[in-house]
Amino acid sequence: MVTVGERTVQVGGARQRTILALLLLSPGRIVPVDTLVDVVWNGRPPATARTQVAIVIAALRKAIKSEGVAEEVIATAHPGYLLRPDGHVLDTVTFSGLVGEAEEAVRTHRPADAARCYAEALALWRGPALAGVTGQLVEDEAARWEEVRINAYEAMTGVQLELGRHQLLLPELAAAVREHPLRERARYHLILAQYRSGRRAEAMESFREARRQFIDELGMDPGPELQELHDAILRDDPSLAFEPPVQQVDAADGAGDALAARGRVVPSELPPDVPGFAGRGVELVALDTLVDGQGEDSRASTVGLITGVAGVGKTGLAVRWAHRVTEQYPDGRLFADLRGYDEHHAPTTAGDILSRFLRSLGVDSDDVPNGLEDRIALYRSVLAERRVLIVLDNVRTFAQIRPLLPGSGGSTVLVTSREQLEQLVTWPQRGRVHLGVLPEADSVELLGRIVGEARIQAAPEDSARLAELCDRLPLALRIAAARLASKPHWTVRHLVTRLNDGRRRLDELSQGESQVRASFELSYRYLHKDAARLYRLLGLLGVPDFTTWVGAALLDGDVMDAERLIEHLVDAQFLEVVGVDATGQLRYRFQNLMRLYAEELARGEESEEERLAACERVFRTALTIAEEAHRRERGGDGILDCGAPRREIDSVLLEELLVAPLEWFEAERLSLVAVVEQTSGLGMDDLAWGLVIAMEVLFSSRNYLEDWRRCSEHALDAARGAGNLRGQAAMERKLGLVELRLRRLAESTARQETALALYTEAGDSLGRALVLSGLAFIDRIRGELDQGMERLREALPVFREAGDRYSEAYALQNMAQFALDQGQPEAAVELSREALRVCEGSKGDRHGLALATHRLASAHLALGQLEEAEGEFARVVEIVRERSDLLGLAHALLGLAETRFQAGASEAAERTFLEALDAARRTRSPMIEGQIRLALGRAYGERGDGDAGRGHLTESLAIFQRIGSPPWEEKAAAALRRLGEGYGQRT
Repeated sequence: MVTVGERTVQVGGARQRTILALLLLSPGRIVPVDTLVDVVWNGRPPATARTQVAIVIAALRKAIKSEGVAEEVIATAHPGYLLRPDGHVLDTVTFSGLVGEAEEAVRTHRPADAARCYAEALALWRGPALAGVTGQLVEDEAARWEEVRINAYEAMTGVQLELGRHQLLLPELAAAVREHPLRERARYHLILAQYRSGRRAEAMESFREARRQFIDELGMDPGPELQELHDAILRDDPSLAFEPPVQQVDAADGAGDALAARGRVVPSELPPDVPGFAGRGVELVALDTLVDGQGEDSRASTVGLITGVAGVGKTGLAVRWAHRVTEQYPDGRLFADLRGYDEHHAPTTAGDILSRFLRSLGVDSDDVPNGLEDRIALYRSVLAERRVLIVLDNVRTFAQIRPLLPGSGGSTVLVTSREQLEQLVTWPQRGRVHLGVLPEADSVELLGRIVGEARIQAAPEDSARLAELCDRLPLALRIAAARLASKPHWTVRHLVTRLNDGRRRLDELSQGESQVRASFELSYRYLHKDAARLYRLLGLLGVPDFTTWVGAALLDGDVMDAERLIEHLVDAQFLEVVGVDATGQLRYRFQNLMRLYAEELARGEESEEERLAACERVFRTALTIAEEAHRRERGGDGILDCGAPRREIDSVLLEELLVAPLEWFEAERLSLVAVVEQTSGLGMDDLAWGLVIAMEVLFSSRNYLEDWRRCSEHALDAARGAGNLRGQAAMERKLGLVELRLRRLAESTARQETALALYTEAGDSLGRALVLSGLAFIDRIRGELDQGMERLREALPVFREAGDRYSEAYALQNMAQFALDQGQPEAAVELSREALRVCEGSKGDRHGLALATHRLASAHLALGQLEEAEGEFARVVEIVRERSDLLGLAHALLGLAETRFQAGASEAAERTFLEALDAARRTRSPMIEGQIRLALGRAYGERGDGDAGRGHLTESLAIFQRIGSPPWEEKAAAALRRLGEGYGQRT
């Protein structure tokens, strides 16, 4: 991620990310263009590669300059480009510097400073290094940085153990060991922490588990350090006990003792610790840096901030941490609820809090000044020589707490708020903690602590489901647990059943004193009216996540305005950021309870007409973008008009979204599936089946068969309900294609014939032709070649008359395959070349181009023209890799492998066969897997490896029998017979 100030620079598709990553990995050093080309295209660059690199560099420069950066960050320097690091901050450089400081602190026996530096360094990590960026060089660097991160983490835990934080480390050390079970250093730290925490039996079990894993996976015992630790635990060696570091007592401490001797008051105003507290181990470690951040300067104040949505447990975490560190603040613990979101009381003023704090700190009531400025001055003077913890809860604005921040001294302020409070500068960096929902295990643990562990453990699946229905939100979890605890005759499943109904869930979780709905309402009332309306309308959509164009469509407005309002909702904790998708767009989502509350508000504050109009704008925009993505991927053909009105979309936005059409489909896949379901349920049948038609390019190329089936069935139900013959026909055809992919030929044929009858009844000749083309494919699998060729000859002139060049090319290349099957390779060459001419005249039809080229390559192979065949198959591989088309890749690699085998390059052929088989397995397409195994079995047999050949041939026969393809069954059986008879020597 690249930021300028608080703004994020939008980096586009995969190539921009890869090139930027390579430059960032070598700041101040020239990265040659050849290196960029090699990594981006994985050693197979197109002829225009260097030009495309220049275009990407120009786009990156433009994106950075658009955020107000005047100087040239990326410079041209022969023979490539370099990233100028001067005046900019790189996380990698900062991380390395902090780790270096930490290592120096360890060498000079300053463990607190070391822990602080390590913590700040690790806080820079926001996920896996270079996530989403591909290329061997980048992946190698990512692996190296991950190793560096793990080493830094292990070094930090070693320092934390030296500081006596063994109990605090246990949860995260256990998680680290689960993630990296063969790292001995992390395992050593976990066992030592367990021992020092009084968990001797757990420590021994951890060693035994380590030994089992090392022997099972590596065939060896753990190293000598772990063995020695094990032996020391067995004899309770005194050297394992924690010895606190020697503390230096300075003059300030002595003065403090003298003041305490004169009767200084030590307040302790913290609320009781939270009962049943669970999880938050990482966050507690982050808050510990508020103590460590003072380092050797005990006079430096630190400030922390805990943010999060209502009910996420901000106050609970603040109070839990405050109780854990009371000994670190010998001069007192102060607590104030500023009531920033209390609808029944006005927010507490700074003047009132200062008056109370001053009295708590020993100032006589008569000596408390009347004026605010005088109170602030006295408050800061009193704190200047003290070390006090000040917890300020439920803060809404920075102005509320500005007077309450110490001017100097060794005190710490911890603030909780639903707002980001950008004006509040926290120190150290990790002192700003944003709370998300609890992990599933911690959520279930919280339920068990209130309901009773036995009752929760007796129903593990229902308990996990209950946690999900509560959004793993501590407030909701506590409410649900309290209901179960008060009703011992209820099972966990009974409450789950009550909460499963989304219309009742907020009611169920808003009973008694603690109410989820009331908690949300307190935040909602402070939203700007435009943000509040967008929040309500977003609740009407059933999508799992969304980008800014959705907000713009809901409001019928501009994308930039929608982004501003969405970010306002993020800041107010109503939405959360999922991340950046493959198109470079930020994606946002609701927590379920927040979405239910938004939908509830929309139904109460928006008319039915307004609700439907807003949703329909989103659905029609989705159809507009999806159809354009289909056109760009398939050359503009193959889309049947569903009759639904489209919604115009800004051309600049459309270009930004569809730089890589398939990547847009991939990013929006789950949301588009949800839109199909929602439009079907609302009776918008034309939108539903139109979307399914447009999405075929994604479903077919990425083999999302379950999504394809699910969407087609929903749209079919909607079309039937509306009496829409064309919609029914289109969806019957799509369901037939799904069955064909699964090689359920009888079911596919039935669906296709139903579609043919419906299209005939509707008078749709183009629809009929599309069905005939699909039925011809089934004919070929069954060996009915004459019938299949006749269907294609009937369909071809219809495609030409309709101007559907994609379907025309598809029919021609299928006819080429039929010619090959009939032993007419010369005719196949001509038909393939005709299909190629059609594809080349249809801009953007890379899929059709790949199919036609594949047929031409197969014809060359059949004619024994091996050099031409290999060249064409290699071209197909390049096209399908570029499109991430796994099924096409499996077919192309199969052809390439067979060509290489016939050319006598048996080792290269075997590698290519195995690569093809791997691609086929990932497509879950049995037909191509069977064909590859058949070819591979023959190759092994001819090479003299009978056992390997027999295994593949037997499996291929079973596959063809399972899907019902007699011609291929016979080919596999014949190959097995020949293998039994013994292959002759190849000449």
